[in-house]
Amino acid sequence: MFYTEEDAIQFINENDVRFIKLFFTDFYGAIKAISIQPTELLRAFSEGIPFDASNVKGFMNEKKSDLFIVPDASTLCVLPWRPQQGRVVRFFCSIRYADGTPFETDVRKLLDDFEQKAKAKGYEFKIGTESEFYLFKNDEKGNPTTEPHDNAGYFDLAPADKGENVRREICLTLEQMGVHPESSHHEAGPGQNEVDFCRSDALNAADNLQTFKIVVKTIAARNGLYASFMPKPIAEKPGNGLHINISLYKDGKNLFASDSLSGDAGAFIAGILSRISEMTPFLNPFPNSYKRLNDATAPKKISWSYENSTQLIRIPTFKNENTGIDVRSPDSSGNPYLAIYMILAAGFEGIEKNLSLPELKGSEDCPVLPLSLEEAVKVARNGDFEKKVLPSTAIDFLNSSKNVVCDPPFGEA
Repeated sequence: MFYTEEDAIQFINENDVRFIKLFFTDFYGAIKAISIQPTELLRAFSEGIPFDASNVKGFMNEKKSDLFIVPDASTLCVLPWRPQQGRVVRFFCSIRYADGTPFETDVRKLLDDFEQKAKAKGYEFKIGTESEFYLFKNDEKGNPTTEPHDNAGYFDLAPADKGENVRREICLTLEQMGVHPESSHHEAGPGQNEVDFCRSDALNAADNLQTFKIVVKTIAARNGLYASFMPKPIAEKPGNGLHINISLYKDGKNLFASDSLSGDAGAFIAGILSRISEMTPFLNPFPNSYKRLNDATAPKKISWSYENSTQLIRIPTFKNENTGIDVRSPDSSGNPYLAIYMILAAGFEGIEKNLSLPELKGSEDCPVLPLSLEEAVKVARNGDFEKKVLPSTAIDFLNSSKNVVCDPPFGEA
């Protein structure tokens, strides 16, 4: 359901809502939140809720630190795991300055603005995601261990698959929140799981990924487990990827539904391939990301293919109105708004430049992605793509010494 500000206020007044959580995302993809009372919501819509942005990575410095969180009314959602008496709801938020102007490094707005500009030119995107995660046991003190929840393998069933009920609870919770999983299953690694999502517009897809991460962590904890989206949590076992499925529409027609990859369809793929190395520190932002990419089965070659799941971009041979390409190098440790935005911006650049799709090559003839975060950062800095698509405040932050390679949250890299 799409809520206006008036709708949201009415819903909260009529449904025993006592707490409102305002969610936003820092530059690295960590979800931040502040809780307000319902009496403050009107002020939040009109003025925003102030916070000290100097403590949020990628936002501001200590000398100029005041920013304001403004809820997006359309993202109103009840948190199903909280009490049903005295309910708790959440909104995703935009970030503004005190005078109401948008904050440049608000990556959610970057993605939204890009999507609206593309629509004005007749293009539309439908994004579906496939996210992998591991479930680990906790010790007697409730701290996470490195022991997987089970030893099942790809598509295995219960009782070997001990994550079946956890995935069921995750999917049912997401549906209650208006997020629609398409499928779920046990993945190849011990304790590894995957949930795939129906396609939606780009902004909603990124919001859904953030919602998904919160739900997975919450439901795992309720079941005495620890969920990790770490790209490579267990050596010698499969890593956690974030596959991004993209359908590209021009004037209402899905360009990937055709058997031909000429014109805009091929140029879009070529644009992604031409910029993928410069995007890599944003799609794979932590040192642990490169342990996954350096695995033999990971999509580290800059290549495309029909069907082959080890290629960076996979194009399915089965065609229908939902057909899209599958970008397979990203992982879930970073910022989904930024990852989706940069991939779409690179593809759109390919269309604007009328790039030609490279011919299919054997894997031995394909260049490879950067092999470490340090190398990826160097490639990005030597290129011009980040300067083209990111605001100067973000570039300044990335160029500041200690912020280029930061320590991730506990257990996530």
